[in-house]
Amino acid sequence: MATEQELSDFLKSVEKRAFKRSVYHVRNEESALDIVQDSMMKLAEHYGHKPAAELPMLFQRILSNCTLDWFRRQKTRNALFSNMSDFDSAGDDGEFDLLETLNVQSHSEQTESAESSTQRAQTLLGIEMEIQELPTRQREAFLMRYWEELDVAETAAAMGCSEGSVKTHCSRAVQALGKALRAKGITL
Repeated sequence: MATEQELSDFLKSVEKRAFKRSVYHVRNEESALDIVQDSMMKLAEHYGHKPAAELPMLFQRILSNCTLDWFRRQKTRNALFSNMSDFDSAGDDGEFDLLETLNVQSHSEQTESAESSTQRAQTLLGIEMEIQELPTRQREAFLMRYWEELDVAETAAAMGCSEGSVKTHCSRAVQALGKALRAKGITL
């Protein structure tokens, strides 16, 4: 059984990554915040009594389901309510800046030159843009495997698909990202 402190510590440890993952999916910061908050509330309300070791998998699954629910609501809303204000906000995609969310990890990064800082910023922006262009399932698998560092079985359980599907989605995402980044002259 997870204690309140363990649950709180877990939620604090995943909030930033969950937010970034949600922004990559929905491309809107406000909606991403709502999704993460709803996911955290559902975990606390319905699964707070589970052992602490089970919380990461439960949270990933809840976050995925909340994201899918958001897409379903958007699809229904857009089908039912097509008003002019929807067209005005079509170009506003939340302008998420990955660099604002990075924490400086060491003193050496604090003293980097303006040139290397700018180059790093451009590289990260290019990577972020290419991740957003991935198909939804590939992006989800890629972010869970390489951002959240879940293994194949955990990712499959969170996505509700087979391990083979996760491997396929990840492989395709890595190939597409590699090709797109090389075309932009970004080599890692």
